[in-house]
Amino acid sequence: MQRKPIRVVVVDDSALMRKMISAMLSSEPDIEVVGIANDPFQAREQIKATNPDVVTLDVEMPKMDGLTFLEKIMTLRPMPVVMVSSLTQTGTDATLRALELGAVDCVAKPAGGMIAEGQAEFRADVIAKVRTAAAARIRPRKLVERAARASVGPGYSSSEVVVAIGSSTGGVEALHHVLQALPADSPAVVVTQHMPPAFTASFSRRLDSECAVVVAEATDGVRVLPGHVYIAPGGRHLELGRSGANYICKLHDQPPVSGHRPSVDVLFRSVARNAGANAVGVIMTGMGRDGADGLLEMRKAGARTIGQDEASCVVYGMPKVAREVGAVEVEVPLHKIPGEILQRCYASTPRRMRI
Repeated sequence: MQRKPIRVVVVDDSALMRKMISAMLSSEPDIEVVGIANDPFQAREQIKATNPDVVTLDVEMPKMDGLTFLEKIMTLRPMPVVMVSSLTQTGTDATLRALELGAVDCVAKPAGGMIAEGQAEFRADVIAKVRTAAAARIRPRKLVERAARASVGPGYSSSEVVVAIGSSTGGVEALHHVLQALPADSPAVVVTQHMPPAFTASFSRRLDSECAVVVAEATDGVRVLPGHVYIAPGGRHLELGRSGANYICKLHDQPPVSGHRPSVDVLFRSVARNAGANAVGVIMTGMGRDGADGLLEMRKAGARTIGQDEASCVVYGMPKVAREVGAVEVEVPLHKIPGEILQRCYASTPRRMRI
């Protein structure tokens, strides 16, 4: 039985972008563009008339900005939304806010003019993310349960335990929930989130302003310290390395692994090698299988491992595969992940370090 095509409404104030995105999506046999709008008011009418599966939404528009319109959608009529953003500072900041509000993913407009290479990459990106969005689980914002700030507990003190987190589609919101709930004396955290290069620096700064832990984009050779979170730069692999007795961040530009750079598998495998049983691995929402094999290596090396459960995932892909291959020790809802991380970190702390 042939599946129905994915029905899409394209919203953008640029006539060129509307035409280009519509043509790209319509060229695929499993996607149908059912509406086009140049502002949120037209978009509202198109959504009412066509009941689409996915909306592509420009961040910066006249009459009502994309963020305000998105917040109305996610409150009144939640549906999968893919944000289309410029690579300006304003555009990236707004897109990150959109992902926190519940947008499924973002696509960066080609920079430096519509050159052929940029168009090809943009086309592949927007098609893939519309397909992923169509399979996403969207919940009203008021139903998203938030975790209270967790406590490490008395006597926790160790620079030997490290937490590794991997996520993809839906991961911006999920990471926001988890990292906001960690206390300032949390163990060190290294993160790979699938995200375009222009967005990770802004994402790190945004989290740093809202979290008790210190959050920064990872730099090559920097020492990994408790109370700090290091996020893989877009387009570069992040590994956990060692320099003497200390953990350090290692960045490199090797080819994509599991279809991604940065790759969660690359991070998790390095943690398995260099931290072994002194680590906790967490795999969260995302499409595909990146991270599943690496998390299994971590578990075999003695690390404790956590998966996000299906009900709280935007896309239950990466955690599902990780569970199926035996990499996940325990599977919990998003709001319980911070507490699970800290409990397992304390259990993994060398006894001599507990005071």
